[in-house]
Amino acid sequence: MASPVVLIPARMASTRLPGKPLADIHGEPMIVHVWRRASEADVGPVAVATDDPRIVEAVKSAGGAAVLTRADHPSGSDRIFEALGRIDAGGAHDVIVNVQGDLPTIRPEAIRASLAPLADPAVDIATLATRIVRVEERDDPNVVKAVGTEIAPGRLRALYFTRARAPWGEGELLHHIGLYVYRRDALARFVSAPPSPLERRERLEQLRAIELGMRIDIAIVDAAPLGVDAPDDLERARAMLAKGEV
Repeated sequence: MASPVVLIPARMASTRLPGKPLADIHGEPMIVHVWRRASEADVGPVAVATDDPRIVEAVKSAGGAAVLTRADHPSGSDRIFEALGRIDAGGAHDVIVNVQGDLPTIRPEAIRASLAPLADPAVDIATLATRIVRVEERDDPNVVKAVGTEIAPGRLRALYFTRARAPWGEGELLHHIGLYVYRRDALARFVSAPPSPLERRERLEQLRAIELGMRIDIAIVDAAPLGVDAPDDLERARAMLAKGEV
């Protein structure tokens, strides 16, 4: 039986929204909203991995767990790998759920759905996608597209991820959601490898796993959570949570 742990990477440095993890949403820091939603998924213990003592204090004040990590990690995956070694050096947890710290509207059921592909022992990493319904998102490079082959209803084996419109031709497009579920050995292999050529070109970390020959499966969910990258995103998140839209 798998024993998951949920780790939420969060760092203070953000050029578009300084201090993003501590941005106020209805009286609580954004990172606390993410921690609460991950906890509500009830798939395993939850901890925030961060480079800043202020984030540690905010999470602990809300009753959560947080781990202070090095500040020089190049990615959230590297940060959670360090945190995993600190909180679980004995290897009790064999599945690691990486929930981004800027997803205050992530639905707990989406986190639960992300674990399903790992029931297949051939899968190294699982992730999420949703169908694109807004026409303007089809050619938006900030909306990452997932390309895969269907292997079961609501489930695909990933072939590629891109910022371009893909695949070409008529048919639905999929918006990739940057939540990852790693087998422990897959995470170790991933962070030990250097950035790959396609990863650098597309600026998409998951392409490193594809180029390493790792299998990524995608679970389809109903909607994408709002990623908070700029002040207008923060206002949208506040409005969505106030209206109970998530």
